[in-house]
Amino acid sequence: MAKQSTHYTCKSCNYQTLKWVGCCPGCSEWESFTTKTNTPPSGKHSSLQKTAMVSLDSVDIKPQKRMLSGVQEWDRVLGGGVVPGSLLILTGDPGIGKSTLLLQVTNKLAQNRKVFYFSTEESIQQVAARAQRLHCDSTTLLFSDCADLETIVNTALTEKPDVIVIDSIQNCRNTNTHNFPGSVGQLRESTFRLMQLAKENNIAVIISGHITKEGSIAGPKTLEHMVDGVFYLQGEGRWQTRILRSVKNRFGTINEVGFFKMGETGLCQVPNINEHLIKELTYAPGSSLISILQGSRPLLLELQALTIVTKLTIPQRVIAGVDHKQVVLIAAILEKYLQVKLSAHDIFFKISGATLKLKDSVSDLGIALALLSSYFQQPLPEKSISLGEISVTGQIKPINQIDILVREAQSFGIKKILVAKNQKIENSICASVRFSNVYELLSLFS
Repeated sequence: MAKQSTHYTCKSCNYQTLKWVGCCPGCSEWESFTTKTNTPPSGKHSSLQKTAMVSLDSVDIKPQKRMLSGVQEWDRVLGGGVVPGSLLILTGDPGIGKSTLLLQVTNKLAQNRKVFYFSTEESIQQVAARAQRLHCDSTTLLFSDCADLETIVNTALTEKPDVIVIDSIQNCRNTNTHNFPGSVGQLRESTFRLMQLAKENNIAVIISGHITKEGSIAGPKTLEHMVDGVFYLQGEGRWQTRILRSVKNRFGTINEVGFFKMGETGLCQVPNINEHLIKELTYAPGSSLISILQGSRPLLLELQALTIVTKLTIPQRVIAGVDHKQVVLIAAILEKYLQVKLSAHDIFFKISGATLKLKDSVSDLGIALALLSSYFQQPLPEKSISLGEISVTGQIKPINQIDILVREAQSFGIKKILVAKNQKIENSICASVRFSNVYELLSLFS
């Protein structure tokens, strides 16, 4: 006879242990363990099911047409619209505009698609008032304030909408489990149920989610693994814009960004964000202009450096927006080969007016020139942009996809490109200043 085994499971987070404990190690809940007994199947020939295996060349692939909303910044970040049968999550700080963005996008989608919007945080009256303020007056967009997951799923199975939105997943309750709404176990099981709904019925599911104080999605990390796309809506202080960023997308590129501006009638698109920077660029000592690719979008950024002889025993290194080690490495290379005593200087470094975090080596040359420009107190040539990588041996190397960056820079009046000596640039009307190593950078400040 098969021997039974007993274990204890936490009602809040599904943590399992062989011995009963008062406080759950997984979620720190007290008195949350229940006893469960498992009886393994007896005999060697238990009634287990098996699945059918197929070769990929026998699978009938039907091309799926993406659902475009007409909100171009949203469609860009998603890779060209919402894919039917996908499960997407949008997250961000409280009050950043997640619900506003979802309402505006679904209002557009509902013009040609069947869309259901489930608001688990607001009543129907609250949603109606916000929709009126945002001029989201589509009569084909249907709403509900139902927060029961099984009711939402059954409604979707019966009515067969093209898209359903759940705002937010943390407020959904699942009556089939004993977990509390927002708990780790609840989020895991709810997301898995929605993933089944999306894949098996070809319904696009978009959910909004809360974030922790560290800025990551609230809930287990498996939440991000289960969904097809993870998108963050972030605030940008200087220009009062919102940045929609793709950090995971099975149907498009990651690190894609879209820009919006919050106004009285909701979020307005900002397709030409680079105009804000060009208007404020002064080419003062310590300033250099670079360009980076975020997904498929080239962005122009101003790097600002300040170097000053230190009065402290250990010089300060205050760096924002750029990888700290990258700036320190570039400063060490310049001191090694050019004999500029940056180790005796305080270094303050930042990206002007942006909340982006640079980690790409395409900004190496711009960082070096910003440091040298501040050190010698001489500005770089006006209407110039720096694009290049610097090796630890002091050599300046070419970068990839420079033609995209150059075309964007040319459209905003850039006349001079500072690049590596063997960098290939096609169809450029800009004059190029080429360097083979860091020694030649001093020619700009002589």
